Amino acid sequence: MAFLLATTRRHLPVVRRICVIDGQGGGIGATFIKYLKADLGETCELIALGTNAIATAQMLKAGANKGASGENAICRTVAAEVDCIVGAISITWANAMLGELTPRIAEAVMSSPAYKILLPLSQEKADIIGLAKEPLPHLVEKAVERIKEVINHV
Repeated sequence: MAFLLATTRRHLPVVRRICVIDGQGGGIGATFIKYLKADLGETCELIALGTNAIATAQMLKAGANKGASGENAICRTVAAEVDCIVGAISITWANAMLGELTPRIAEAVMSSPAYKILLPLSQEKADIIGLAKEPLPHLVEKAVERIKEVINHV
């Protein structure tokens, strides 16, 4: 019976898991979810991870397959088998997003073996030199193209 299960599993399509992390009102994460859902459909499992319930709710409303809120949920999920983590660059910065992004979340994101796709957006007093300012939809479109490249080679 174990052989039969193993054989059957090999023929199932591979579904990639993409975690979208956001905080505050969840607007950036919701935009990501909408674009990813439109472009990738059901070929990927989109997991909404919010630093708060409002951000998670917005991403779920945008079409995420499932979601969770808070430090522990984010840390445990990104440590699991996920292929890609998506969000603003501030998800890698301790105490960003008015303190919603804890040092433990930043460490978990950067320690995860998942590939990271980060937008150069933040509300912090920091600039990333060498990047042209572009509207959110343009950045998300570029990010979705990169995500498609990454998940096809994972």
